[in-house]
Amino acid sequence: MNLIIQGLDIQNSDLRAVAKLAQASQIERITGEAFRLLEAQPHPDIPQYCNEAELDYAFVQPGKKLTDFGLVAMDMDSTLLAIESIDEIAAMHNVKPQVSEITLSTMRGEINFAESLTRRTALLAGLAQEALQQVYDERLRLSPGAETMLQKMQAIGIKTMVISGGFTFFTDRIKTRLGLDYAFANTLDIQNGKLTGKVLGNIIGASGKGEVLKQVRNSLGLEKAQVIAIGDGANDLKMLEEAGVGIAFRAKPILQEKATFSINHVGLDGIIHLFE
Repeated sequence: MNLIIQGLDIQNSDLRAVAKLAQASQIERITGEAFRLLEAQPHPDIPQYCNEAELDYAFVQPGKKLTDFGLVAMDMDSTLLAIESIDEIAAMHNVKPQVSEITLSTMRGEINFAESLTRRTALLAGLAQEALQQVYDERLRLSPGAETMLQKMQAIGIKTMVISGGFTFFTDRIKTRLGLDYAFANTLDIQNGKLTGKVLGNIIGASGKGEVLKQVRNSLGLEKAQVIAIGDGANDLKMLEEAGVGIAFRAKPILQEKATFSINHVGLDGIIHLFE
């Protein structure tokens, strides 16, 4: 196996130490933040060493390339975006602490997502719809490396998709802004220019994300192995299960335990370096 080591500030001493643990035959530089250790072997001390050195590590099959994939599916909040959009909306309505508490509990897998979204959305009742645009204009931030990752994938023909338990108000705009091929999310009910506190139609939650990915994957004629899915919380589990490669990006422990790879220190562009 190849062992990919990534970090924002990789020390040569740490790189050599990990290479020694892995009994790697050679160290190759990918970028200043990414290195490939050839013919590496797993060692029980590697996870702890990398964690303490603030390094991401991934054992990748030699020869696996980005061109082997045809679709990447991403969660939106705290994955493609560096914010939780519903929390930022809640801040406009002075209910952010209550909404954030429910959000965190959901991401840890303590609350069913549909129930969670229903409860959080109810707290937004009465908010003027203009607040949504204000959040988009003033508070929306892409996660580090997001645009670099997407540009690389789009350049080689990989289809790109965001599947969110959040709201179409944001996914539709992000789809246009980033040139994504697909966007799926929940629709807020707005009456007389104000949020009613309800969601229209069926809620896209954990199981819904998995179903949407499966449908798009099949429509493109792709095998499971040709799909990458990226998320950060418990409601992304089903989505990752429908992909050949599941990436836990700065994720809760429940998702990191199930993912193929975890990225905790570098940006989303670190995904590219796994398959170069």
